[in-house]
Amino acid sequence: MPSASASAGKIRRGYPGPVLPLPPGDFRAYLFDCDGTIVDSMPVHHLAWRAALGEWGCDLPEDLFYAWGGRPVADIVVDLNARHGLAMPVDVVARRREDAYQTFLPQLTAVPGVLAHIERAHRRVPFAVVSGSTRESVTASLSALDLLDRFDVLVCAEDYARAKPDPECYLLAARLLDVPPEHCLVFEDTDLGVAAATAAGMASVRVPPPWQR
Repeated sequence: MPSASASAGKIRRGYPGPVLPLPPGDFRAYLFDCDGTIVDSMPVHHLAWRAALGEWGCDLPEDLFYAWGGRPVADIVVDLNARHGLAMPVDVVARRREDAYQTFLPQLTAVPGVLAHIERAHRRVPFAVVSGSTRESVTASLSALDLLDRFDVLVCAEDYARAKPDPECYLLAARLLDVPPEHCLVFEDTDLGVAAATAAGMASVRVPPPWQR
């Protein structure tokens, strides 16, 4: 069986997939969310959540998991505690979830319609990843798909204070790339992410969920 990076390399070069349509504009940088946008990782993250929560007999149904897409891990744990009358420690659950996710990395694939734009525009415009996940998680996901070297800047959960839909993370990425917000194009898969891009004054491309591709 080929390694995860070898398989991803084959997917990345051999099957970029159908291209998502882009809005008109003079775009000088592409900014990508990671989970569910570059990496088809949402089903894997759901598995990791269920593995982490099982220690406390707590469940996160699939429909609720997707409805809460883009929310910080800590907020999800707090809301689950309130819903189920539990007292799960946020830091412990977050660590359990991250550890479980790492074990599922070989299952990851790229989102084809986004991968096509990465392949076509690489070296033509600078790229940033703007994610609500930790740098550890983002780096592991992109490395598993042999895509980490495509990105000039990573903006991860540790790098900003206010989560999406606040525009802070996207404005930070634009500053780091030295590109005005109005010339940045954002790729996002959640309502919170699209709202953050809009609040930052950036155009966006909505990436459909797995069941609509």
